[in-house]
Parts: sequence; C-alpha cells; structure tokens
Amino acid sequence: MFRDKFGKKLTLRELYIKIINRLKNILLELVVFKLHLIGCIPSHSFRKFFYRLFGIKIGKGSVIHTKARFYDPRNIEIGDDTIIGEGAVLDGREKLIIGSHVDIASEVMIYNSQHNIESETFEATHGKVIIEDYVFIGPRVIVLPGVKIGRGAVVAAGAVVTKEVPPYAIVGGVPAKIIGERRNKDLHYKLGRARLFR
Repeated sequence: MFRDKFGKKLTLRELYIKIINRLKNILLELVVFKLHLIGCIPSHSFRKFFYRLFGIKIGKGSVIHTKARFYDPRNIEIGDDTIIGEGAVLDGREKLIIGSHVDIASEVMIYNSQHNIESETFEATHGKVIIEDYVFIGPRVIVLPGVKIGRGAVVAAGAVVTKEVPPYAIVGGVPAKIIGERRNKDLHYKLGRARLFR
C-alpha cells in the first residue's frame, strides 16, 4: 500500500499520476538548468535562439542579458524592443506577459507563484503577471504574483510590488506605493542597442 506525504492511502491511479508529475518536474528542472548554463554565454543571438527553442516568446529586437533565471519558460512572453537586465528572475509557472519597449534593470525578480502561508499544506498559489508597454523597472525590484504594471509606469529600485500599479505612476518602497506620476504620457521611444557582451 502506498501513501502520500500526509499519510493518505493512494489508489493505483493516484500513484500513477504522482509518478508522471514527478517525471515531468524532473524534466522541467533539467530544462531550467540548461537555460541557466545558456544564460552565461555572452552572445545575445545564441541565447535568444535557445530561449525560443525552449518556449519563451521573444519579440523583435528584444534581448535578455546574461545570467537570467527562468522557472518554466513556456509561459513567458516578451514584446518587441524590450531589454531584460543581468541576473533577472522570470517566473513562468503561470503566465508572465512583458510588453514592448519595457526596460527591466539588473537583478529584478518577477514571481507568479508563491506559498500560501495560511494553508495547512503550504501549497503554492499562482497569479498571472502583466507588465505593459514602456514600463521601467529599476534594479533589484521584486514583483509578486497577480500584479499588473500599467503602461508607462516606473518602479523605483529596490521596491516590492504587491498590487496593481496604474499607468504612468511612479512607485517605490516596501511595499511599493505611489510616489509620483510620469509627466510624459506620449511615449514612443525605442530603447536602442543592447550591450554586446552582456
């Protein structure tokens, strides 16, 4: 007789499903590890080829700098002319949609899965993250599950974004709060060329 981690007896069907899920998770961990190694190679074209091969949708002219980390790349979509900085964490365990002309600085962490600390089983909860066009996210920002960052918004360095950010708002702090508003609402710039060996 087989039991789960809580001592509940498992039917053969439940056991089969658990084994298949475990194998899928092992394969996903191998993909994530390969992407981590690929992320250390200093060639945008090389990295982009493999990122796309493993399921990340990357728009025209967008780049992901070195040492980015991914959790399930298949749910990540990046628009055109977007730059993701070095050491960024992009969580794809739920949908992560990043728009066009978005500037995400170094070591930004975007999560769309977290543990339910009030649950007896401490299970994961998920929430889609959407970052609209022309957003700027400063270094070492943390974006939590279920957040939408509106068009043209600015997130100051080190902020922790726990709820929706309105378009053109400037937010900062822990948790992030509105500290200003972007005056220019007619955004149509291009971010330019990424650094060659980043």
